Amino acid sequence: MAELATAFESTNDDALTRAIAEARAQVAAGQTIPMRDVADWLNSWGTVDEHPAPTLK
Repeated sequence: MAELATAFESTNDDALTRAIAEARAQVAAGQTIPMRDVADWLNSWGTVDEHPAPTLK
């Protein structure tokens, strides 16, 4: 069984930098998912009325 990564292991800094830049660009463009939508979706997991994943607004 593979060991889980920890916060102390090295990361791919270039990939992380690109992901942060992409996220910032999405927020600047107004492409966000309201936290309430995410919370409602997560709270529905494992219920008979499980909701589909929220989408960008």
